Amino acid sequence: QQSLPQRQPHLTYSVLDNFSMTEHLRQHKVFPGNRPSSSILMTKLDAFAVGQLLAIYEHRTAVQGFIWGINSFDSFGTDQGRVNAKRVRAQIGATRRRGASVQGFNSSSGFLLEAYLSHGRTR
Repeated sequence: QQSLPQRQPHLTYSVLDNFSMTEHLRQHKVFPGNRPSSSILMTKLDAFAVGQLLAIYEHRTAVQGFIWGINSFDSFGTDQGRVNAKRVRAQIGATRRRGASVQGFNSSSGFLLEAYLSHGRTR
């Protein structure tokens, strides 16, 4: 399961060529994508639902990391998530303030953003 920022196109070596770093560090900053994912949109977020989400994500993160042989808790993925989250946040703000259309996201992220934003407009 991926959040909207995680659904964005992942970094490739060509993007990283502009940065000076060792090959050991570079391998942790490349996110090739093409991994299974699902999204959860909720209309109500109360304490019970938050508890369920935390339990699901903790379990999923640990088990999938073990199965796929990856470090599920690396800070490099977190850093990339922050960068992408800023883009999503800016888009949501622009759409709400100025009615800007969702642009610059892959089709999956764009669809989810549109769904999220349209739900807010109906209330």
